[in-house]
Amino acid sequence: MIRVSTKFERPEPALVKQLSAFSSATVHEAQGRLGALDSAIKPVDRTMSLCGPAFTVQCAPRDNLMLQTAIAYARPGDVVVVSAGNYEEAGSFGDVLANACQSKGLAGLITDTGVRDTEDLRALGFPVFSRSVSIKGTVKETVGPMCEPVTIGGVLVRPGDIMRADADGVVVVRREDAAEAATASQERVDAEAGFIAAYRAGKTVIEMCGLAPVLAAKGLVIEE
Repeated sequence: MIRVSTKFERPEPALVKQLSAFSSATVHEAQGRLGALDSAIKPVDRTMSLCGPAFTVQCAPRDNLMLQTAIAYARPGDVVVVSAGNYEEAGSFGDVLANACQSKGLAGLITDTGVRDTEDLRALGFPVFSRSVSIKGTVKETVGPMCEPVTIGGVLVRPGDIMRADADGVVVVRREDAAEAATASQERVDAEAGFIAAYRAGKTVIEMCGLAPVLAAKGLVIEE
């Protein structure tokens, strides 16, 4: 007998909402360039975006038994995060399961394996981020961990950590660091707004970024 618990601490909804206002790149930079998943994991449609606590699950390659189990037990607002060995030649998730997820109010799915039925997924609008697209089917044979830490895209994700994903990629924020990450993200957005205003006012990149001494120290001479 294998016992699996689905109990874990989720972040405050207000923190999830705060982080959802920032891009994945902004959050990644704001938390010290940490938490970015492998860039191969991308949305099936560039308009897709998600932010929510991770409901983690480990699957065997070409096997979606535990993925389907996770969908059944995840709560509204959760992001199902699937670690399946970076196996690209399997379509472990498609339009039928996406409808099951959307009907439950789940926030999205992130997987390091493949998905299929992408036209239907785009039409449905349920956020799906995957390593690949593959029409090859899966089996339902292997049980495994659920709501335990998993590695996906080269990053450790724990249940309850916050996943932020958009057209540019996926970043994870540790649950206990969420408030700090939100504050730092806002500070970064404010700083970038200042840079944009300065550029539009005529300032140069070299002036604003203090590049003159850096270039001089590296021996670069520019003749105009």
